[in-house]
Amino acid sequence: MPQQVCNGALLQCTMGMAPSSLTVLPINRVNTAEQPDANIMDHVPLVNIMPFGMCMSLANPEVAAATSAAFGVLTPMPCIPVTTSPWIPGAPTVMLGGNPTLDSTSTLMCTWAGMIQVIEPGEFTVSVP
Repeated sequence: MPQQVCNGALLQCTMGMAPSSLTVLPINRVNTAEQPDANIMDHVPLVNIMPFGMCMSLANPEVAAATSAAFGVLTPMPCIPVTTSPWIPGAPTVMLGGNPTLDSTSTLMCTWAGMIQVIEPGEFTVSVP
């Protein structure tokens, strides 16, 4: 059964070179292990989703420009996540702040072709159906 995701969860992007952590603001007032729980709307770049080190996606204009300048040799550039839509699918059976709660099987798409997934949910005591 998937786990509830909370502040401090470890995330990984398929186009990023390093893991990152999820930052959840305490606006929903629901905690697990004294950390704020996340819902599917916790997807705001540089607020909830921090950079993943360097980006390797040619869909990212900075990476494409640097690769072109290096005569076609892939040249990663600093990651700036662009996540415009919510996490999918979430756990629609458990509502948190009026939205489905975020579970450890949900994924988030970056505009630069990366898929972000939860590696570690931040806690292991609460399962969601």
